[in-house]
Amino acid sequence: MGLIPILIGLPACFAVFIFLLKDTRLRQLAIYGGAACVMLLSLVLLAFWIRNGAIPMLLYEQTEGVDFAMTAAELFLTGLILFMSIRHRRFLPVLLSLSQTALVLYTEHTASLTEAPHMLIDRLSLMMCIIIAFVGGLICIFAVGYMKGYHAHNPKVADRQSFFFSMLFLFLAAMFGLVLSQNLIWMYFFWEITSVISFLLIGYTKTDEAVHNSFSALWMNLLGGLGFAAAIYLLAFSGGNVQLSHAVSNGSALILACLSLAALTKSAQLPFSNWLFGAMVAPTPSSALLHSATMVKAGVYLLIRLSPALGGNMAGFMVSMIGGFTFIITSMMAIAQNDAKKVLAFSTISNLGLIVACAGIGVQETVWGAVFLTIFHSVSKSMLFQSVGSTENSLYSRDIEDMHGMLLRLPRLTYIMGIGIAGMYLAPFGMLISKWVALKAFVDSGNVLLVLFIAYGSATTMFYWTKWLGKLISQHHARTEVTDKTHRDEYFSMFLHAAAMVLLCLLFPVLAVYIVNPIVVELFGDAHTVLSMSVMTTMVIMLVSIVIVPLTMFFVSKAAHSQLVPIYMNGANVGDNRHFVNSFGEEEHLYLTNWYLRFEFGRRRLLKPSIYFSASVIVVLFCLMIGGVK
Repeated sequence: MGLIPILIGLPACFAVFIFLLKDTRLRQLAIYGGAACVMLLSLVLLAFWIRNGAIPMLLYEQTEGVDFAMTAAELFLTGLILFMSIRHRRFLPVLLSLSQTALVLYTEHTASLTEAPHMLIDRLSLMMCIIIAFVGGLICIFAVGYMKGYHAHNPKVADRQSFFFSMLFLFLAAMFGLVLSQNLIWMYFFWEITSVISFLLIGYTKTDEAVHNSFSALWMNLLGGLGFAAAIYLLAFSGGNVQLSHAVSNGSALILACLSLAALTKSAQLPFSNWLFGAMVAPTPSSALLHSATMVKAGVYLLIRLSPALGGNMAGFMVSMIGGFTFIITSMMAIAQNDAKKVLAFSTISNLGLIVACAGIGVQETVWGAVFLTIFHSVSKSMLFQSVGSTENSLYSRDIEDMHGMLLRLPRLTYIMGIGIAGMYLAPFGMLISKWVALKAFVDSGNVLLVLFIAYGSATTMFYWTKWLGKLISQHHARTEVTDKTHRDEYFSMFLHAAAMVLLCLLFPVLAVYIVNPIVVELFGDAHTVLSMSVMTTMVIMLVSIVIVPLTMFFVSKAAHSQLVPIYMNGANVGDNRHFVNSFGEEEHLYLTNWYLRFEFGRRRLLKPSIYFSASVIVVLFCLMIGGVK
């Protein structure tokens, strides 16, 4: 079938074309056209699959020419890593890159591998393709307007937009290849491309901080790549087969653990979370695309694939414990952050931890929740990163404290940001429902520690999101007027994200019946009924609920604009709700601030012990599995 090569090859071709374009207007049109083509092709692939019976399709057995091209490209990537690492005197990436490349090439050319299909089209891979195409495509459109403001506010940063956009499209191509691959060697190839692109985009500004953070991301992802390569080696020489399905059905606990290690690094779980914190130095579109909406989903996608084999063994125990621990610790650290992008980074890692824990338990209910969490998190977090980036270009700050009363100053951005925040933790959005399902499954599994992780982690999640949302809608009048500098293409992307979030909420039971339940059936062979209410009853409840938040924000905004209601202050209100006279008769300015508990939950206090603890857990469990414990 020729659609898959086109779906992977077209964004790669656009990447080359955009890189060569020097005219800004033509480059902008190429980005719009490329994003539209990617979205359309993903829908065409979906339609083709439905027309052919909507059953799993295994494709491409004879691929000698493609295998040779991949080997050449893999050597090129290794050469690029070596060149950049030696140039900057970073030798750990050199060792890791050479080790895993040599291991994969040795396995590929010496092991007797059974001929088998290299790619798979099924419900899970198609769901990921739709997420990549639409979320990724809209982020590319958003980036056109955003990068204009970014370079206007950062004149010292060299304008390399052609390179930036070409990397975004090349990343989309690699992600399509990754989620459609059934052969682990092919998946590994696309896996490494995403790692290298992430490295290049994090270092976009070429500052010392950006270079340092980009190499941190590189070596951590290469460490996961080494685990991936080890799994390929063990699987090839133990069974003569490197199919992902073979790893699920016949892989030992050690093989599953090696693949899981790769997934844990890619999804930035403890002790590998530092690379995602550092990635926030990159321009916001790369944060939204690579480090929130899609790239980090490569790790959880692999774990969801492996989930039927993870239940009840040591590899699954490792995955679930690391995921649950990451969920609660990073949500605690998010409380202590006032930088909006750092809050989003910690929140991303935290929610990925919950998905990872669900996959590690490896039962139908938790995987049901993991798939829903993946869908809602992709849309909501992409929208939040975009709205924070646009807000920064207007406020010249991404400090949450500077967003006080933003509902009055930047109402459209506030509505978008409010929907994104509500989607992360409020009823009836799917994140909350999925967390409830996961909690119930954890209780049923008898894992008391995971129950505590998700219960207290959800409480801390509510704490930092409520603080942020309260800051946006507070009615303390702003000291200065703010001009909304958001471009139309930015709003186009954000409005579509917001509409998608509301529709996903409204159509939650439809998604459950026609998308998520069938995915669980394909993975496990059957699926328990999780959503017991009738479809229409649930949709009515969803519709009523999602109207409440926007209407409340609208009436609060209208009332705040129409009249000034005196508020209580720590002294006599001067009359403008901004100043008061203290007990000494002096006029002071009112300032409202959130409580951040930096001493209790600060990153400096919690991060290092968390890294040491989680690393120790992984090392000990790997030693046990190497020793033969299953």
